[in-house]
Amino acid sequence: MIIGCTGHRPDKLGGYKLPNPTYIHVCQEIEKALKEFKPDKCISGMCIGVDQWFANICVKLGISFIAAVPFVKQEVMWPEKSRIIYQKLLAKANEVVIVSEGEYSAAKMQIRNEWMVDRCDLLLAIWNGTKGGTANCIDYAKKIGREIRYIAP
Repeated sequence: MIIGCTGHRPDKLGGYKLPNPTYIHVCQEIEKALKEFKPDKCISGMCIGVDQWFANICVKLGISFIAAVPFVKQEVMWPEKSRIIYQKLLAKANEVVIVSEGEYSAAKMQIRNEWMVDRCDLLLAIWNGTKGGTANCIDYAKKIGREIRYIAP
């Protein structure tokens, strides 16, 4: 089984100062789901927030993961601390896939989401019900009939 994950950035999950109660809750629920489903592999989109929390939990549990990077240098505009964390996580990935060529565009984030959903058996969705990239990913997963496990933040 392969599990993909989609979810919000920290601004929708208690803020960037970690740990916070939402971060703790979400991470506990992700860990619980991974222990329940026992995936062979996971896929992380590697953005700040849920994507990286998910990848860290995979590392903690010894589950191999694919880093599905939407485009080269996605981290270039992030704060230095976030770039360092990102690079360390990339080094721990079993595979790094650059999904789209070229620089940033919003469309490439959705292309990455669809790439992940197309390759997973189950999508963990950490979603507060708002519109945006997470909702778009969930909509695509529904469209192709992918199983979704929701985690309310």
